[in-house]
Amino acid sequence: MTATPAQPYSPSEPRVPRVSRAVPPPPPRTRVRGASGPLRDVLALVGLPLVAALALPAAFAGGGTRRWFGGRAENQRAEAQAAKDAAAAAFYELDTAQRDLRISVETINAVDSSPAARRAVSDFEALGRRIDEASHQYIEAVDAHDLDRDDLEASAASRARAELTAAKEELGRVRQELDRFADGLGPLLGKAETQLARLAPAVERARQALLAASESLDTARGSGLKADDLAARLAVLSPELTRLNQGAGQHGVPQTLERAERVTREAEAIRVEAERLPERAAEIDHRLVSLRTRAQALTTRSEQVEPVLSELRRRFTAACWQDLQHVPDSAAENVARAEDRLAEARRAREEQRWADATALLSTVRALLNTTDEAVSAAGDRLRRLNAVQKDPEREIERTRFAIRDAQRLAMAGRNTPEPRHARPLDDAVARLDRAVAGLEGRHPDYWHFLTETEEVRTAVGRVVSRIREERGGAAH
Repeated sequence: MTATPAQPYSPSEPRVPRVSRAVPPPPPRTRVRGASGPLRDVLALVGLPLVAALALPAAFAGGGTRRWFGGRAENQRAEAQAAKDAAAAAFYELDTAQRDLRISVETINAVDSSPAARRAVSDFEALGRRIDEASHQYIEAVDAHDLDRDDLEASAASRARAELTAAKEELGRVRQELDRFADGLGPLLGKAETQLARLAPAVERARQALLAASESLDTARGSGLKADDLAARLAVLSPELTRLNQGAGQHGVPQTLERAERVTREAEAIRVEAERLPERAAEIDHRLVSLRTRAQALTTRSEQVEPVLSELRRRFTAACWQDLQHVPDSAAENVARAEDRLAEARRAREEQRWADATALLSTVRALLNTTDEAVSAAGDRLRRLNAVQKDPEREIERTRFAIRDAQRLAMAGRNTPEPRHARPLDDAVARLDRAVAGLEGRHPDYWHFLTETEEVRTAVGRVVSRIREERGGAAH
């Protein structure tokens, strides 16, 4: 079989795919393939003598595929290819920078609703339109020129190089605008990232607080306490946990942070109350016993008020005891009301209505305090009247000492006192003299005398306080 002569290699390289935004990486430079047959086979087929073959362009020496063009055309092709590679790199870098910056802008938009944040989002959208325009210019330049055509003319390669270079420069200018915009986002981005950094820990704290509250509630119930009110409060928080689990993407970062903090506070309060339930129950039991004992003691003491009033009526004028006439009846009524409230508090304790039991016990305590004061007032009145009847001079001297002490303070460092200080002190002296004069006679009103001297001392005390405040302010 006669050997078939080798056929000349006809390069048919695949074209570079059209550039699009979905394929940002720069395309690789096309590799030039070598000749497929020996040089003598090529010479035989084209019918050229050896000397003519030696005069062919040197493209054959390197295994190049473009055999019929050389010199200037190939140089223009190479420059155009270099411009295309540079433009592709600029396009890829701009696209990458835009995608990275979009993450930052979306972060700010999700966290910050301030006018500055809204303006940043708007500016980024405008930059996006500029980027689209520059990208469209680049893609059109790439699609308009097939640099891998065998018959590419030098003028076409030159135009391709110029258009691709212009596209690259425009991409570079837009990239600079994008970089300046990114630099200005620093404060807003820092604030947003701070809030985002708080988000996950805040949500986790809320979950842990709810879990702790639930466990404390289970422990309390395990000890025989119902804690229905705490269980109802915890149930209200369940929808909030669902919203937290749905995430900030659905509800917003600020709202999620606020919800997480509120859930944490309320769950923590439930946990504390659940843990205190056994202690609270014991405290209510103790108060029930204590207040019951106190009510019984006041019942006994109130029975002693009537003998005290009888002695007051027998030894002193009506003005000394008339205001105490209601004490026995009031004391009995208050103690009866206190015992009724105690019975209600005991039922609330048995039903584990802790708030009701606590409120009722507070009412009982207030009733007993009022009764205690009234019962004590009767005995205290008799004691003071006995003392002043026996020695009125002691009360008089006590009041005069207070007046003289105030007069010395008013005169300290002065030849004459200030009228605003001297006048009330003079009135106090006159008032004391009238009270002393009222003790004369067969049936003096000792209670009026005691209340007058007490009011005189109070008025003198106000003058002393005013003098010290004025002098203290002048010293500063």
